[in-house]
Amino acid sequence: MKKTVIVMGTGAQGGTIAMRLNDEPNVEKIICADYDLDAAKRYENILDKATAVKVDARNLDEIVTVSKGAALIVNGLPPDFNPAVMEAALINGMHYQDMASGPVVDIDFIGAVKRQLALDEKFKSAGLSALINTGSAPGLVNVIARNAADKLDNLESIDIYIYDGIWTNAFIPFWWSPETAFGDMAAEPIIFENGEYKRVPPFNNPEMIDFKGLGARRMVDHEHEEPVTFGLFFKGLKRANFKYGGPACNLAESFYRMGLLGTEPVDVKGVKIVPLDLVCQLTPPAPSDPKTIKAVLSEGMALEEGAALVRVQGQNNGKPVCLDNYINAPGLTEAFEQYGITHESFLTGQSAFLFTKLFVNDKIDVQGVFPPEVLDASAREYYLTQAAGLGITVDEIVETRLH
Repeated sequence: MKKTVIVMGTGAQGGTIAMRLNDEPNVEKIICADYDLDAAKRYENILDKATAVKVDARNLDEIVTVSKGAALIVNGLPPDFNPAVMEAALINGMHYQDMASGPVVDIDFIGAVKRQLALDEKFKSAGLSALINTGSAPGLVNVIARNAADKLDNLESIDIYIYDGIWTNAFIPFWWSPETAFGDMAAEPIIFENGEYKRVPPFNNPEMIDFKGLGARRMVDHEHEEPVTFGLFFKGLKRANFKYGGPACNLAESFYRMGLLGTEPVDVKGVKIVPLDLVCQLTPPAPSDPKTIKAVLSEGMALEEGAALVRVQGQNNGKPVCLDNYINAPGLTEAFEQYGITHESFLTGQSAFLFTKLFVNDKIDVQGVFPPEVLDASAREYYLTQAAGLGITVDEIVETRLH
């Protein structure tokens, strides 16, 4: 049966999902919903299945009205809107998908995840699926982590390492929202250790991680959803962590040490200034349209390297095993040359779309509220096979003791 899908928010990720859905045979109609009607109409004008609507996502009644008749609501809005969009899904009897649980303004990442999981029984009772955290990280990495963990007799630890070494001659420190980036990096990361969640200082525990084909790069603890959901859904797991590194991370750490990521006003020659507001105001925004991206690339690259590693450790037959899974995807230059978008938009948007593809092709059997690591083996295999068709592949290196 052909389906109607509503995409809430037609930014980089929502727009990518809408464009990909247009080619899906099982999709009859795509409702592109945004507070900025012109942004939604861009897709109505180029996609034959798309219809643009204006919606204020702060108003639950508006979400319910524009999404009536849809089989799936894809939430591409900031995570603060998750509760309202999930409530609309329950009211209209729709499946639900979002990109992230946090950050949100009122609670930490643990609270943000658990707030969504608290609706599990309501979605189960309605016979609905609510798949949360479906970008690249979280999202793709969760699928990879579960595949690797299932190969072990005993699971000990899962570590996610994301190194972003994209640095253009034009000063563009982040290829997503600077406000979000600086806020994430100044937050206290959450790690899972010995069955408990622990908050640690920003830029905690720097270590050199030796990436295949790249060498050692400095990585630090970083706030993310994965340690939270891994601690809840991986049986027997002793430790989970997320680390991030690269020139932008180093810049943010220097700002943090100087107090420039602070949120309390400071007196500067008689004027009260919030340091973080000033830094965000002066930081160039991430280029999003092809013309701006091309202009930045025309000035050349100072550095273009990166790595995404999912490391899962445990035992088989009493012997230690380390499974290193490397994600391969286009870098900035290649992503722009092939698709006219940034590497960040490509990997996150395509990864998110593939979860939507699971929904529209009836590949999800789980009901309730859950992250990608809960998907069954057949759904994960379908996901990774489709990802490879889009140029997103995974290389696994197995290290074990023979005797």
